[in-house]
Amino acid sequence: MLFYLFYYLLHPYWSPLNVFRYITVRTALASLTALFLSMVLGPWVIRRLRMMQIGQYIREEGPKSHQTKAGTPTMGGVLIVTAIIVPTLLWADLRNGYVWIALISTLCFAAIGFTDDYRKVVRKHNLGLTGRTKLVLQTLTALGVAIALVSLKAAGQYSTELIVPFFKRIHPDLVIQSVAHQPHLWFLAYLPFLAFVALVVVGSSNAVNLTDGLDGLAIGCVVIAAAALTALTYVTSHARFAEYLDIQKLPLVGELTIFCGSLAGAALGFLWYNAHPAEMFMGDVGSLALGGAIGVVSVLIMQEILLLSIGGIFVVEAVSVILQVASFKLTGRRLFRMAPLHHHFELIGWSESKIIVRFWIAALVFALFSLTTLKLR
Repeated sequence: MLFYLFYYLLHPYWSPLNVFRYITVRTALASLTALFLSMVLGPWVIRRLRMMQIGQYIREEGPKSHQTKAGTPTMGGVLIVTAIIVPTLLWADLRNGYVWIALISTLCFAAIGFTDDYRKVVRKHNLGLTGRTKLVLQTLTALGVAIALVSLKAAGQYSTELIVPFFKRIHPDLVIQSVAHQPHLWFLAYLPFLAFVALVVVGSSNAVNLTDGLDGLAIGCVVIAAAALTALTYVTSHARFAEYLDIQKLPLVGELTIFCGSLAGAALGFLWYNAHPAEMFMGDVGSLALGGAIGVVSVLIMQEILLLSIGGIFVVEAVSVILQVASFKLTGRRLFRMAPLHHHFELIGWSESKIIVRFWIAALVFALFSLTTLKLR
């Protein structure tokens, strides 16, 4: 909205406003706007959550040290989502389809998380939506994203090829081309692509949700991942950078950089109130939305495989849960004292603050490694 005001309406009368046509400028402004909103609205949100008695319910089977956190205001993810959506609407070119895919999918994941958190508050218990229900709703949202991308592909604005890090000559197509042009076999042709997008987006959403177990742990890792995605999105849309790095050039995803900048700024602002000891928790409304947003952006810029490194900590946390469950069902033994992995380190004696900072360091290493792979081909 401000983009239209400054560039289209006022720019003809005052030439310095031409600066607003640059994506880098608007990304910086979106990040600062998101940070400002999070910082300013944070105290008000905390007060409102306390007045409404929306407090966190702690799992009885969790670490005993976490029982003292019971009653801390939760559902702070509403603040994060607001601080992402508003700056994007203010500074992005809203005629861009990629922006709307990111915005709508983030809102859908936030709605799923909000419903889950609300049911926990109403029931005064730590159980909200069933795992199956959440998974179905997440999958439907991810499939909606995939179908939107299929329509963009039909318009020549997207590619279903898969970018493989380190191998610039390998670009497998996730659409079965031999039947893609037969209308009655459309679903069969696009089934691999639909399934892959669902796996990436749903997996990302749940991985962030699993990581959200210590004060500031998940949101700090989100800040790092969002910053890396901001850089990746920009170079993907930039003709010279994309050609130099030999990656798929998608000029229209440039406006998505504003969304990524808003994501990083909103997460950084929320960290101010979520840092140990946390004044409020994001809840599922925040973790599912943030994870979903990260997954959707990686699909939009065709860096799905690189997401494994960009969100390395989230992947490690999710894999630790999968291994723990598989090991217990197959052998009756647990690989870790408790899963996700951060709980294991708690139980072997690491302090909460030490776990958080060390995981942040690991997340930064993962993100930097992701950026280096762009030229290591």
